[in-house]
Amino acid sequence: MAAITRLVKRTPYLPCAARRFLSHAPLHKERNVQWVFLGCPGVGKGTYASRLCNLLGVPHIATGDLVRSELASNGPLSSQLSEIVNQGKLVSDEIIMNLLSKRLADGEAKGESGFILDGFPRTMKQAEILEGVTDIDLVVNLKIQEEALLAKCLGRRICNECGGNFNVASISIKGENGRPSMVMDPLLPPAHCMSKLITRSDDTEAVVQERLRIYSEKSQPVEEFYRSRGKLLEFDLPGGIPESWPKLLQALDLYDYEEKQSVAA
Repeated sequence: MAAITRLVKRTPYLPCAARRFLSHAPLHKERNVQWVFLGCPGVGKGTYASRLCNLLGVPHIATGDLVRSELASNGPLSSQLSEIVNQGKLVSDEIIMNLLSKRLADGEAKGESGFILDGFPRTMKQAEILEGVTDIDLVVNLKIQEEALLAKCLGRRICNECGGNFNVASISIKGENGRPSMVMDPLLPPAHCMSKLITRSDDTEAVVQERLRIYSEKSQPVEEFYRSRGKLLEFDLPGGIPESWPKLLQALDLYDYEEKQSVAA
């Protein structure tokens, strides 16, 4: 954690943003945070990004959700996307940029002034395109042990009625050879959703392994792209939400801000 804190202090954008939240003084009159969450598929980007969005009052934009929404719409891209997703391949830059551009335009029309991107950019080309479109303040790179990551991916479930995301995996990894132990409890649904859980068609072990291979090949250069610009915060998840959330807030200098928000509420 000390290493993370040192990195945060070196990052030119984050301390200014954090002070804005804590003091309630706007950084820019018409602009809120513009952050990106990186990490392997299934690491928990959506979980932590959505929590921060609720805390900071900005929209959570997940490209995975944009893709699934298009798949469900039976629109012109639906059949093409279905084939790509079921094979565990990355959706093309052109398709992602079209979906994201439409979402940002819709948000701007509604008066949104910031965002946290989840699942984009995944490639160097996407990162370069994004840099030309908007200013990204901070990139949070979530990491987790590979054994836990695979279990999390295979444990994902969706309620086919309410659309809620859950996880049935119960993870317990012993610490050895310098590797820390890790315990992650399942994220179970309420009783009325239990009988309605389904597994995503692309959450098979073969497809998950292929997604991880592609991510390693295509996305790691993106980390270096933002690292070289002083915008990358690397955060190793120590466990489940109860263990990781407070430490993530500390790394972001937002721990006191959450307490103040709770008191205000």
